[in-house]
Amino acid sequence: MSNIQIDAAFDSGNIEVLSLDGASARLAIRADHMSEFKQWFHFRVSGMAGREVELKIDQMNSSAYPAGWPNYNARVSEDREYWGTTETEFDKSEGDGTLTIRYTPASDIAYFAYFAPYSMERHHDLVAEAAACEGVSYERLGETLDGQPVDYLRIGEGDTQVWLTGRQHPGETQAEWWMEGALECLTDPTDTVARMLREKCTFHIVPNCNPDGSHRGHLRTNAVGVNLNREWAEPTAEKSPEVLVIRNKMDETGVHFAMDVHGDEAIPAVFLAGYEGIPGLTDEHYAGFANYQAILERRTPDFQTKLGYPKAAPGKANLSMCTTQVAYRFKCPAMTLEMPYKDNDDAPDSEQNFSPERCKVLGRDCLGALLEFLEA
Repeated sequence: MSNIQIDAAFDSGNIEVLSLDGASARLAIRADHMSEFKQWFHFRVSGMAGREVELKIDQMNSSAYPAGWPNYNARVSEDREYWGTTETEFDKSEGDGTLTIRYTPASDIAYFAYFAPYSMERHHDLVAEAAACEGVSYERLGETLDGQPVDYLRIGEGDTQVWLTGRQHPGETQAEWWMEGALECLTDPTDTVARMLREKCTFHIVPNCNPDGSHRGHLRTNAVGVNLNREWAEPTAEKSPEVLVIRNKMDETGVHFAMDVHGDEAIPAVFLAGYEGIPGLTDEHYAGFANYQAILERRTPDFQTKLGYPKAAPGKANLSMCTTQVAYRFKCPAMTLEMPYKDNDDAPDSEQNFSPERCKVLGRDCLGALLEFLEA
């Protein structure tokens, strides 16, 4: 029989074809441009009808986060709307570490990805639809090195300045699915939680901080291989214009509460990372983070506090990161929300694992927790 065909020359596509043999393929992930980071994949397979395909992605031991592959399941979709999981195995002793994906399609075409993609076209739809809603204003903060706009939305008329940023790391598409859920909530005129939040707060939202990396199919960096979440202390127009224009806007508006939304490769849970190590941290300042975290844990079973990142020692925080820089700069509660690529072990879903739909619901849950936090 003829070989399957594999394509990745599209928005957020990423894969290299090493060899093809009938319904089997040996593949490799292309590293981010001007960077060694590699983990994100997104590609299309055609010519599949009636036969199981076997896709072997090699060189995974040298990926950015090898701990992300054990107990991980690749995402697959035949209609690019519903993303499920398929049989996936990792063998670190095969080749240079091999991820084997097997799938039997119902049709002739299927798309495979590290997590459900969030295309730039969908991003533009999201921004345009939100900007058309009553009470929402749009601003083009600046442009990326590839000439794409940095999109910013402002919602509400309250005194509390709330900043929500997502997808500094473009392969962490969970973040923009979360943003879609949050924006649907905040722009819903029938949602009482949203109405009360709009009265109490002014929301400043950047749904995608890294459009260039998103379009290029990067895991973690922008057009010139820069990790934007290590640029917050001294962003530059030459290397990190995205962070520079966002931080300048923060300085203009002030920040009373901030959440930066991400995805984590290895930890099978939803969790928050805070700002324990920033200089001059007081108990009162840190109580804001601790209180919000406790409220979110009570409100949704998708969130937990047992698993997470190690806490920095006093005075040892990395101030080049968004959460720590914002917490230090504005003396406000700030946090990094992490969602898994793997399943959420506290509430597993065998069909989809952690899914775009759950990211969107979590966006609403985080806003509900914010209202309770502000009222308390």
